[in-house]
Amino acid sequence: MELKLTKPIIFFDLETTGINIAKDRIVEISILKVFPNGNKESKTWLVNPEMEIPKESSDIHGITNEKVVTEPTFKELAGEVSKMIAGCDLAGFNSNRFDIPLLAEEMLRANVNFDMENRVAIDVQVIFHKKEERTLSAGYKFYCGKDLENAHSAEADTIATYEILKAQLDKYDDLENDIKFLNEYSTHKKRADFAGFIMYNDKDEEIFTFGKYKGQKVSDILKKDKGYYSWIQNADFPLYTKKVLSQIKEKTFVNKKESTLEDLQKKFNQKI
Repeated sequence: MELKLTKPIIFFDLETTGINIAKDRIVEISILKVFPNGNKESKTWLVNPEMEIPKESSDIHGITNEKVVTEPTFKELAGEVSKMIAGCDLAGFNSNRFDIPLLAEEMLRANVNFDMENRVAIDVQVIFHKKEERTLSAGYKFYCGKDLENAHSAEADTIATYEILKAQLDKYDDLENDIKFLNEYSTHKKRADFAGFIMYNDKDEEIFTFGKYKGQKVSDILKKDKGYYSWIQNADFPLYTKKVLSQIKEKTFVNKKESTLEDLQKKFNQKI
């Protein structure tokens, strides 16, 4: 079953130096862009991470320091990647928890803006785990009847993820061929940032999920403990988390300023 799209969707996969979203770097990125008319465009880059690739990571994806030493850095590629994914929804395998957060970090590190405004994300792994509880290779065999050759190659994993999602739509009648539905189905909890340090409560309000203010509204903490904002901005948190916190702060104090002006206007009106 082909996807019903109203705008392009990007299937992508990253191979990296490790699994620390804030510290590790991309060594390979593969993008498959699928257009509403069914046309496809793909691109794969090896990336110089500007840091040592640990042997345990190279053993998994086969990308060594020697292999990427002459390749462009992500900062050099960021503009092209940003242009390719602009205006597109995103999809991947474990992408909500790893690939999208790490891509965001690399983009912001390269001074290229990245956010999820006006786009949604589909995590094919979440659909898979809700339905079958398997790995990508097992999922490819289960849904597509094929062995996944070159597993942990970004390009092979990207194409397999795209084919699995189409096969999932064929297999499960309750899965709607609708990007918004698939976004909601493949999302566990609603996060304000990718790393899950700031999430939404049942009233759709941002709350902290860690530390001494765990479970409390971010806007309330920003008002009563102004040093907490500075601590997070200077600590080892992901750049995207810091960006989201700054946006909440701006929104909080703009609203507070507007509320103060309204109160002053009401008092002035009462006097006259």
